[in-house]
Amino acid sequence: MRIATFTHQGRTRSGLVDGGMVRPLPDGVGPLDALQGAVTGEPVPLAEVRLLAPFQPPTVRDFVAFEEHVEGVRRSIDGRAGVPDAWYDAPAFYFTNPYAVIGPHDDVPIPPGCRVFDFELEVAAVIGRAGRDLTPAQARDHIAGYLIMNDWSARDLQSREMQVNLGPAKGKDTATTLGPWLVTADELEPYRDAGGFLRLALTVSVNGTEIGRDLLSNMGWPFEELVAYASRGTWVRPGDVLGSGTCGNGGCLAELWGLRGRQDPPPLGPGDVVEIEVEGIGAVRNTVVAGVDPVPLPGARPRPRHRP
Repeated sequence: MRIATFTHQGRTRSGLVDGGMVRPLPDGVGPLDALQGAVTGEPVPLAEVRLLAPFQPPTVRDFVAFEEHVEGVRRSIDGRAGVPDAWYDAPAFYFTNPYAVIGPHDDVPIPPGCRVFDFELEVAAVIGRAGRDLTPAQARDHIAGYLIMNDWSARDLQSREMQVNLGPAKGKDTATTLGPWLVTADELEPYRDAGGFLRLALTVSVNGTEIGRDLLSNMGWPFEELVAYASRGTWVRPGDVLGSGTCGNGGCLAELWGLRGRQDPPPLGPGDVVEIEVEGIGAVRNTVVAGVDPVPLPGARPRPRHRP
């Protein structure tokens, strides 16, 4: 199944996508509810609806599972070559902002104070069943499906804040595209290779010019292992989103900047259109627009360090 959330004639509903049509689900039935089966209504042409993010996730974990991406971006962000040894030990992730989720065709404002804006081509798994301390084999049964994720990034803000060994925070805080719909896990099983990875073609273009192309199977860990790691000592619950991290070979501009030693292609600006397509899932298309100016804040003030 392909499960979408959309607005049509003033109503917001979820529905099952079939070709160029979407069959609405009953009122109150959400995308994750549809996994249990639901009666659908009269089909509506996709061309007549506005697709929204499939759902609003309670948490969004974003991994960094592509070695090639780490190599390029590390050089771009902090000027160092190679991949940290610690990257190979475990699938690292950070929590990003679930309130920043936007739809597959929404405009993306440049973050306040950002002058170096970037896209990130990713695929995300969605949890359908709660669990903790899962094995990879168990984790596969907890993945409801997959969708495209674009982890928009303010590279200049990210570079600055990570100098204090925290983050990314405001570097990743303004927008995360999810969509165009949730594709249930069974639909992608034909793409699984002998190693357990999903061999899906990934492409990204800016203003119609292809920037990056990779395979999802180039991840260092398959999604089941990412889910198992995320569940160590804690819960993963329905609706949790786990991003693959950005693919290599031009999955973001910063990787190319690091490899080329210059900002080529240039950072994104108002009017730029970023389109991502993932084999077996679909495509998302977002337009960058001007954001707002940052509210000024002073720097830290020297304090006398008095003690009680």
